[in-house]
Amino acid sequence: MALLDKIIWQTETALGEAITLTLLSDRCAVSPYHMCRVFQQGMGMSIMSYVRGRRLSIAARTIAECDEVILNIALDAGYASHEAFTRAFACYFGVLPSTIRTARSVSLLTLMEPQKMKMDMIVDVAKPDMRDLKAFRVVGLSAQCSFEDTSAIPSLWQTFNAKEDDVVGAVDGAAYGVCCDADETGRFRYLAGVEAPEKTKGMDDVDLPAGRYAVFTHTGHVSDLPKTTYTIWNKSLPDLGLEPTKAPDFERYDRRFDPQTGRGIVEIWIPVS
Repeated sequence: MALLDKIIWQTETALGEAITLTLLSDRCAVSPYHMCRVFQQGMGMSIMSYVRGRRLSIAARTIAECDEVILNIALDAGYASHEAFTRAFACYFGVLPSTIRTARSVSLLTLMEPQKMKMDMIVDVAKPDMRDLKAFRVVGLSAQCSFEDTSAIPSLWQTFNAKEDDVVGAVDGAAYGVCCDADETGRFRYLAGVEAPEKTKGMDDVDLPAGRYAVFTHTGHVSDLPKTTYTIWNKSLPDLGLEPTKAPDFERYDRRFDPQTGRGIVEIWIPVS
């Protein structure tokens, strides 16, 4: 079973329990970081957002289809009081539970249904090279992104390319797209930059730690890079028994990549334990 399918299955079977990320990661036999990264990248939301949506959707159907006391439904959904449940329900759906009880229908609602892995995102990815990396700094420009919305990245590269000559002591040969400061909500910082020994005023930077990395290769157009990345995190790493560490991962663009056409070879470096 692919990792994302396993996470979804474990989450669905635990909806009636007190779910924590530790509980789910133990059942999926992966670290919380790896689990959250795979789910966020595959579903475009955090695991706990999915849990909240699924519980409220199940509750909505129960309210519409039977006469169960709403407090009991609220408790089953993990809420300690009728009031807390009503606030969460109204915030999520935009209507009160009483409206759904009166209507006896969920047609007004957009429910969170059980999700499935996006099989059209799985592509062939070659086995990675294992390399040891010495620590270095990447200096450039960064933007806040999420696995649901990476639309800021292309324009970030355009802006950085116009200012690349401003980087003090820039090392020729490659550019780097670094994903760092990821949190459990699916947000992360993406930095487009180049290697440099020191900070540059007016620019951002991130230090890449020394360590062992699994280096995957993407060949083709950069627009297909998300599929390669999706496959790496959801299939390649678990299949190879590799556990990512909570450190920045990055794309490396060297002379084999043509930024004008968007075609060529891109390396994806994943820190592993």
